[in-house]
Amino acid sequence: MFSAVFVLGLVTLAYMISLNWFLPPLTMFQLTDPADGSTIAQPVSLDHVDRDLLAAVLLHEDPELGTRAGPFDIGQFLDRVRIHVGGGDDPSGSTIPQQLVKNLFFTRDQNALRKGLEAMLAFPFNAVVDDRRQLELYVNSAQFAPEVYGICAASWYYFNTPPWDISGDQAIALASLLPTADFARRADDGGLDVSNTEGVVYRAWNRNTWYLPNQLAAVGGWPGITSTVGIDEPASTHADRRNDPDACSTMPPSVRQRLAAENAWWSQRFLR
Repeated sequence: MFSAVFVLGLVTLAYMISLNWFLPPLTMFQLTDPADGSTIAQPVSLDHVDRDLLAAVLLHEDPELGTRAGPFDIGQFLDRVRIHVGGGDDPSGSTIPQQLVKNLFFTRDQNALRKGLEAMLAFPFNAVVDDRRQLELYVNSAQFAPEVYGICAASWYYFNTPPWDISGDQAIALASLLPTADFARRADDGGLDVSNTEGVVYRAWNRNTWYLPNQLAAVGGWPGITSTVGIDEPASTHADRRNDPDACSTMPPSVRQRLAAENAWWSQRFLR
């Protein structure tokens, strides 16, 4: 029994180390998407992602990713456990290392055992994958709509534009989707559908339209937060490599098919 657990631990650690160079085509979180359809995703290098978007993601999901010593604050985690055991609402979300471990290794089931295993695995994961790579893995595996994963697919799906060319408002809209993606819908004329003012997507978007710009100003713009994970240069620095396969400079075929199926207003022009 001990030998089997030891071997499983070594295999898991080796897999975590490989994530520094390898992006899995599917995660457990994607495989357990309840929507009835095919997963839509295409990897993109962090070099070709708008810096305002990266800053919005960090500020929204885990502003201490690049400055924290471990994968999460143990004191805050224990407070969350006590509140959960007491039947209360979680006052804060998981950090990016925790979310990545969940996305990569676990299903969507919410239970105390999974949370405990997720917390334990977050420590070796955080030790062998650096912060910049964690952010890259996160924006490539995070869900932005039912069946739509990663910022490459999301930027084209919602805004018909590559991830290196989105606007500040579009960056805020996409960051707002991260905890609410199962309920997200694209508007008929493109962009995020926030017409349901009672829905969780609207509430997240409405809050972030003032919260994230204020937070971004407080840190002195995107370099004030992205520099903590090793990103100081704008995406335009890498403009000469936008023909590379990992630049997401053209609409992924799976997004084309999804838009055509939804009769997107631009489909007749772009999907011929």
